[in-house]
Amino acid sequence: MSVTTFSSRDFTRDVSAAKRAAHDGPVFITDRGQPAYALLRIEDYYQLTSQKPRTLLEAMEAMPGGDFEFDPPRLSDTVQPADLD
Repeated sequence: MSVTTFSSRDFTRDVSAAKRAAHDGPVFITDRGQPAYALLRIEDYYQLTSQKPRTLLEAMEAMPGGDFEFDPPRLSDTVQPADLD
């Protein structure tokens, strides 16, 4: 596993190169010569944090405000076929 370093300017100019480099190991992004950010594959992140990927349902359940009742009224109008004659 190799560590690649990009300056902020180089990262901004070529994000695709940074993403390709992240397949080989972490990518450090520097700001004024000092490491400020790290880019890594999501699988590596989950391994580092001992997390498993969340499903869409799990992510939606974790969002605030999802605990209200929603009971829309039924439509009383009936649909009639169009008279084309």
